[in-house]
Amino acid sequence: MLPQLENLINVDEDITDERHGHQYDKRPIKELLYYGMILVDKPAGPTSHEVVAWVKRILEIEKAGHSGTLDPGATGMLPIGLGEGTKALGVLLLGPKEYYALARLHAHASPEKVKKVMQDFTGEIYQRPPQRSSVKRVTRVRTVYAFDYIENYDRLILMRVLCQAGTYIRKIIYDIGEVLSPGATMVELRRTQVSNLYEKHGMVRLHDLADAYQRYKETGDEEKLRRLIRPIEMCLEGIRGITIRDTAVDALCHGAPLAVPGVIAVPKDLRVGELIGVYTLKGEVVGLAEAAMTKEQIEESARGVAFVMKRLIMRPDTYPKAWRSKGEHAEAPAKSAGEVDLSKLESDDI
Repeated sequence: MLPQLENLINVDEDITDERHGHQYDKRPIKELLYYGMILVDKPAGPTSHEVVAWVKRILEIEKAGHSGTLDPGATGMLPIGLGEGTKALGVLLLGPKEYYALARLHAHASPEKVKKVMQDFTGEIYQRPPQRSSVKRVTRVRTVYAFDYIENYDRLILMRVLCQAGTYIRKIIYDIGEVLSPGATMVELRRTQVSNLYEKHGMVRLHDLADAYQRYKETGDEEKLRRLIRPIEMCLEGIRGITIRDTAVDALCHGAPLAVPGVIAVPKDLRVGELIGVYTLKGEVVGLAEAAMTKEQIEESARGVAFVMKRLIMRPDTYPKAWRSKGEHAEAPAKSAGEVDLSKLESDDI
């Protein structure tokens, strides 16, 4: 079971129809290429967009996208969503990022002095993006959760930074150099965590991905490819989920809000306004929604809007239509007001 669906409280009972959809971790490869994610170990040299283009070419797919830009010289974790899975990547920008950076001081400074300055850059800091960035250059507040001095060799310092998305590590190192007076420059940077995704989950090298896909095409052996492509639901473990009945799925995929009769299980302490993942009874993500009721209100109500959809991920017609509309020609329900586009969340350029 997905971690985000553990410890849910049933408000109703139902079973799923195995003829429609798939268990989230047993999708056919063709479906996995629509609802998958790859934790690419980005090499130094190419841009993040070039890596995405190579992944699309390797897997022979039309749609892919990444979360959180890495500079060409930076390496490490670059989450890439496949197909409809790109719509879920915005959630990763809500969590922290971890980096290991190698900085060069322009003059010698004692470790104690450097550590003291690093502590001053822990917590909320003001930061203005550098000139070569993809966002507007305005001063903004970012949070550094942890700033650790690992080791040094001469004027080279290895440091670990755990920070809010949108924090520029190169700029932090530059600012530290300014405080120390002689200046400092970032030499290398590697990202090891994006939100709930860690280096220990295993990162994918592009040549391994190419080898696995060719093996699948030529022999039908999908074992290695399945190890490299994860279900997109993995990137949503940072937010809690609910489960819904099969008959509610297609209406949501056409933009309808989720009414009380469609809800099966919710968190015990569900909060109004909380961002929630909406899942089928097979664990497939349908989309992201905002809670309009608490668990108690859902249990006490026979009808009414329980959740307002904010982002749809599942394609329409994955499950059969089970809703009706008035008039001679059936029309999809109108989209809920206040729809939020998570792709507009600010990405982080290093």
